Amino acid sequence: MIKTVELTKVFRTEEVETTALNKVSFEINEGEFVTIMGPSGCGKSTLLNIMGLLDNPTGGKYYFLDKEVSGYTEKQRAHLRKHNIGFVFQNFNLIDELSVFENIELPLIYLGMNSSNRKKRVEEVLEQMQIMHRRNHFPLQLSGGQQQRVAVCRSVVAKPNIILADEPTGNLDSTHGDEVMNLLETLNKNGTTIIMVTHSQRDASYAQRIIRLFDGQIVTEDKATEFVLASTTA
Repeated sequence: MIKTVELTKVFRTEEVETTALNKVSFEINEGEFVTIMGPSGCGKSTLLNIMGLLDNPTGGKYYFLDKEVSGYTEKQRAHLRKHNIGFVFQNFNLIDELSVFENIELPLIYLGMNSSNRKKRVEEVLEQMQIMHRRNHFPLQLSGGQQQRVAVCRSVVAKPNIILADEPTGNLDSTHGDEVMNLLETLNKNGTTIIMVTHSQRDASYAQRIIRLFDGQIVTEDKATEFVLASTTA
């Protein structure tokens, strides 16, 4: 589903050149739940942005759904994104002026779905995520956990092949964080590929595989059970 070959990303200014990713190569198969870990500044978010078709690499190759897309234009990337990828962010990124229903509906509007089908699909997701009773509330009327639940609803409403989650529990307490991770785990068990960036070993334990980055390079790849066991016995 996803494959990178010696992926490189360099940020340049007039005075400074920073290598965020240095020849990163890996594969992610359909239906996997993969976590990317590493210290701040190691390239995690840069890698997620490239995988999410929000940015292009400086060098190397990126295969998305068996297509080499590293040189795609923004218009080409946007087309692939809206039909295949859902995003969950640490800061929720909900629109305060829109209701829960309207926030979740947005991706379907971008896809050109008609009103009756949009209503049906949004209500299905609200029921699935057990937040139908908040459909007419606004984000500022919700707890952090509820806001992230709405963000997850928005990410899955268009039935994407892949969900990219960037520190999805970073602003939540452990109880609400576990709720969000359980939602992602359920989505994965139902066939959605999940790729998550996190600092949390607790959250990483939900994945099947963990890729650890350091200074823009992959230093280890482990099954999640092996990684968590090593962390607890260290």
